[in-house]
Amino acid sequence: MTIQTITPAEAKVLVAQGAALIDIRERDEYARENIPEAHLLSLSAIESGERLGPFDPFDTVIFHCQSGTRTAQNAQKLADSVAPAKVFLLEGGLTAWKKDAQEILADKSQPLPLMRQVQIAAGSLVLAGVGLGFGVHQGFFLLAGFVGAGLLFAGISGFCGMARLLAIMPWNKP
Repeated sequence: MTIQTITPAEAKVLVAQGAALIDIRERDEYARENIPEAHLLSLSAIESGERLGPFDPFDTVIFHCQSGTRTAQNAQKLADSVAPAKVFLLEGGLTAWKKDAQEILADKSQPLPLMRQVQIAAGSLVLAGVGLGFGVHQGFFLLAGFVGAGLLFAGISGFCGMARLLAIMPWNKP
């Protein structure tokens, strides 16, 4: 079954008519910026069995994430979580919503989402390792290799030590 995608303008009309808009991003992403009408129900919460509803066949539910990728990859799982409601995916996610000049709530005092922090930290360490490897001593290339191995391990296993470490940092505490 193919689940239809809709534009931000179409979603805005459906929300005004009573459709439920559900943000499947994680709590830290939602806290930094979100669509005012959106309810948070993260993909991880859906996967662990949390639900909104109950819904009936006359209800309309629109799911969105940051770029539309997570909703597209998990479309059937999302639809099953609100069955038998009619389901749409917001094409392009929050990014498209903002490009369409739709209203968002932003709280820049919230920390960056954890995965962005991991990307910044890993990228910085790799650049430092390469720069120091060329400029100071070749042994610093091991730093870049270590970070690369950590990212490879995280991708294969689903466990990211850097994310766990960053999650306990003071700026990420509620």
